[in-house]
Amino acid sequence: MDNKIIINAASGMVNIAMLEEGVLVELHKETKNKAFVVGDIYLGKIKKVAPGMDAAFVDIGYKKDGFLHYHDLGPNIRSLIKLANHTQNKPRIPSLTRFRLEPETDKTGHITDIIKSGMELPVQVVKEPISTKGPRLSCELSLAGRYMVLVPFSNKVSVSQKIASNAEKTRLKKLVQSIRPKNFGVIIRTAADKVEVSELEKDLNGLINKWRKMLRKLKTAKVRQRLLSEVNLTSAILRDLMSESTTAIIVDDAQLHQEILAYLQNIAPEKTKIVKLHKSKNTHIFDQYNVNKQIKTSFGKTVTIRRGIYLVIEHTEAMHVIDINSGNKVDKNKSQEENALRVNLDAAKEIARQLRLRDIGGIIVIDFIDMKKAENRQYLYKKMREEMQHDRARHSILPPSKFGLVQITRERVRPVTEVTVTEVCPTCKGTGKITSSSLIVDSIENDISYLIHEQNEKKLKLEVHPYIYAYLTKGLFSIQWKWYFRFHHFIKLSQNMNMPLLHYTFYNKNNVRIKL
Repeated sequence: MDNKIIINAASGMVNIAMLEEGVLVELHKETKNKAFVVGDIYLGKIKKVAPGMDAAFVDIGYKKDGFLHYHDLGPNIRSLIKLANHTQNKPRIPSLTRFRLEPETDKTGHITDIIKSGMELPVQVVKEPISTKGPRLSCELSLAGRYMVLVPFSNKVSVSQKIASNAEKTRLKKLVQSIRPKNFGVIIRTAADKVEVSELEKDLNGLINKWRKMLRKLKTAKVRQRLLSEVNLTSAILRDLMSESTTAIIVDDAQLHQEILAYLQNIAPEKTKIVKLHKSKNTHIFDQYNVNKQIKTSFGKTVTIRRGIYLVIEHTEAMHVIDINSGNKVDKNKSQEENALRVNLDAAKEIARQLRLRDIGGIIVIDFIDMKKAENRQYLYKKMREEMQHDRARHSILPPSKFGLVQITRERVRPVTEVTVTEVCPTCKGTGKITSSSLIVDSIENDISYLIHEQNEKKLKLEVHPYIYAYLTKGLFSIQWKWYFRFHHFIKLSQNMNMPLLHYTFYNKNNVRIKL
């Protein structure tokens, strides 16, 4: 598969497009120096404990306090609190490998048993602020690398379910068990498939060093201070989007180009050859790779698919609803059931792409076209699952209900990507109403009077939209002839299809535009 990552690094914003076989499947907009990114760790202060919600509200510097539920404290919250106190109060930074872990918390316990108002503790952002809600927080800290995720206060090693081979899972688990330090759990990522132990150890050591740097920062940190930026822009691009099938990374910013090369030199030197710098000043990088055109056709309320099929996508606070419409293009030689199945299968592929492209998370309800046969509904369910296999976000799909509805839950960690594909009409200014033609005629007549009597222009040409042209020339005694009898000058008219409806331009006898 030919996968490309196209990066447009404009001032203050970095736009990242991922193409699979030339088709836009993911679009990320990242603000430089953005705060409260998923994975960042802060020193937070408990502002309020809400026993009725079994949760607490934590101040980490955002305008809305972060939300910390009891289940997000993690089983080793007592060990985290103990380590944080030792780090801040003892002269030496404690080593986790020699640290005595506290007993795990009870799953059926209550937050008031552990958390008190005014307490300071490290917390990690697991969901960015969305709408009116503050960030969702967790005390179950984790540090993500290219091949693994490091989980302090744990001794468990688990392997990604997306690695198909059981033999490979066993190999990776044994290797990581042999190299991981005590009290550090590891989740082995899909990217670790077939990777040598030296690369795994290098990734693990890098994560352990990040953990130690965080503890050193914690020793002197103040409340609201960021202890660890889990991902910077460059590493996020490469760690999360790059795969073995990535054939090119094209970037239009020289500084970011060098950062990517330096990062790849450390983690995958063989991949540096696929990084390219877009140097053309005449062609925008997104235009050259057909990204802008795909953005304009892929966003908005209505998304058109081939053969007249289109989707209608609506967003609410709690969920997203997608409706499938077959349009008027159906195969007359096939039955209604066959046409419905064909339309639904085409829609399933586009819906899986839309979820990735817009990064839609939460609850998604899809209203497929009704099908009577159970085997067709099962086939559609299988197709939906196959298309969603390319999605990196955690998700769950339920089989179609008897009403043809498919329900999907998809991990939501940041706001939905929205791109405005409409423009404000330059004529009506978005009101849906335009000035009356008769008022436009009055405006034109005032300008004609000024040009003839004040500027002494003898020959005038007036260029207008075809609609206004027809209005001015209609009938035997047209407005154009009325002007002749009034001003004693014949105003030559011409029409321009590209001119906005209520705009007009005067030209003198030398065909030079007159500025009014």
